[in-house]
Amino acid sequence: MKVLYLVFHPDLTKSRVNSAWTQAARQAGFTVKDMYSLYPNFKFDVEREQKDLLEHDRIVLQFPFYWYSSPALLKQWLDDVLTFGFAYGPKEMLKLAGKDLVLSVSVGGPQDSYVPGGYNNFTVPELLRPFQQTAFLCRLNYCTPFWMHGSVIATPENAKEYGKKMVQHLTDPSISDIWSVQKRIFKSMGIS
Repeated sequence: MKVLYLVFHPDLTKSRVNSAWTQAARQAGFTVKDMYSLYPNFKFDVEREQKDLLEHDRIVLQFPFYWYSSPALLKQWLDDVLTFGFAYGPKEMLKLAGKDLVLSVSVGGPQDSYVPGGYNNFTVPELLRPFQQTAFLCRLNYCTPFWMHGSVIATPENAKEYGKKMVQHLTDPSISDIWSVQKRIFKSMGIS
């Protein structure tokens, strides 16, 4: 399985967790791209980005959780790269259908703040729903996300430990089983 690992952190040198995870992904042999260093002006080489997506089986989006969402460059990448006629549209245009999408997210707050009625009121998976819907629209297999709470207080050892766990998670074929139901729905709609 070929893994494309896209890192959307504005400054990896200032993040123990995101830099440790990026290093772990490189060591695992993933195709790693530091998107902020490649596109500091937010102007994507769309053809190159789409080609990279087509050449890989599993697409990983790594980012810190900002205001219950992603950094701005990831949103811009979604807008510019996942275009009509490439990522979504009529069935014959779905070039990414069947590929896996996995999120790898560093969350600053503690776990107990991401529960119903907690400080942030919702769980991390609930707050990631827009990505889940994007996967649904593009007919990607939305895989079980990976995240780490308390990233702002993580020690270098914690970050490295979670980097190993993250690689294990991302290389586990069973994480894409989350959408076996989705596949049955597509089939019932005449979409393969």
